[in-house]
Amino acid sequence: MSQEPSSQIIATIVENKPGVLFKVTNMIRRRGHNIDSISVGALEGGKLARMTLVIRGDEWAVEQIVKNLYKLVETVKVTRLNPKQSVLRELALIKVHVKDSKARSDLIHFSRIYRARVVDVTADSMVIEITGEPRKIDAFLDLIKEYGVKEMARTGITALLRGSEAIKV
Repeated sequence: MSQEPSSQIIATIVENKPGVLFKVTNMIRRRGHNIDSISVGALEGGKLARMTLVIRGDEWAVEQIVKNLYKLVETVKVTRLNPKQSVLRELALIKVHVKDSKARSDLIHFSRIYRARVVDVTADSMVIEITGEPRKIDAFLDLIKEYGVKEMARTGITALLRGSEAIKV
């Protein structure tokens, strides 16, 4: 019996040089998988970068991706993260239509409840910044959708292991 595909989080340390992101994403594409989310940032010193990938797949498929990541010369370390043992965060910038002062007041109120910040205001729109777990952002979006989301940008998940455990290079 096959297991239902679920989101899997893979943290990888790679060399920070041109073309590495392409090699990683192309390898995953060639195996017929989609990347639900990816975030990349240089580590201290700048010679290495950390990629956090969210991929939907069953256990076997994700294991194959991990094995293939290790085959890339630029890969230093690959770790699968358990979401229950990790701190997950995502950032979203959301531009919302504001038709009147009541809508503006409601959106400011909702933003406070969700610990979001209003970062830009014009006569007919607001930009709200929200950080948290993806389900928190999804819940906020669900709450404000009736006001009309004009535009949105989400960073994708970034994650670290909880506690004193760390991904060592």
